[in-house]
Amino acid sequence: MPAWVVIAIVLVVLIAAGAVAWMLYEANRTKRLKSRFGPEYNRVVKESGNRRAAETELESRARRVEMLHLRDLSPADCDRFSQRWRGAQSRFVDEPGPAVTEASALVKEAMAARGYPVGDFDQRAADISVDHPTVVDNYREARRIALANEQGRANTEELRRAMVLYRALFEELLGAPALEMQETRR
Repeated sequence: MPAWVVIAIVLVVLIAAGAVAWMLYEANRTKRLKSRFGPEYNRVVKESGNRRAAETELESRARRVEMLHLRDLSPADCDRFSQRWRGAQSRFVDEPGPAVTEASALVKEAMAARGYPVGDFDQRAADISVDHPTVVDNYREARRIALANEQGRANTEELRRAMVLYRALFEELLGAPALEMQETRR
């Protein structure tokens, strides 16, 4: 067999092996990101219209959050936040709109206390999606309702839903065991 034929066969085999390795890498990347981001993965893919671009965005989010100095809340902070949450929740009966506004502010304060930057809402949601992907959609929906409330377009049932949605993220930010412990002490 001529040398050029052997070289061509070796090149074809190397290219095929490289293509298989790349496809396995991409499949593993997709599987890892789907597992980490859950429903947020599908939302970002749908929004971008491009799986590869969406995956790059999600990896970028993860790198950004890894650079943040996130911390757990102290027991005293958990106590303080829990008490304030119970106050907002009890005010809901008489003043649902202001209670939702207070709940939104408490979530933002808890995020700041944990070390998340709290400037832009979209950036907050993106940052939260890294460690709390199952509740980030709740956060977006609660925010949508809170904005409708500010414009006088939210009814009591929507406001109740916003409180429930904010609470899901609030509990994760405080740490569910910490919040349960606070509730038990009450």
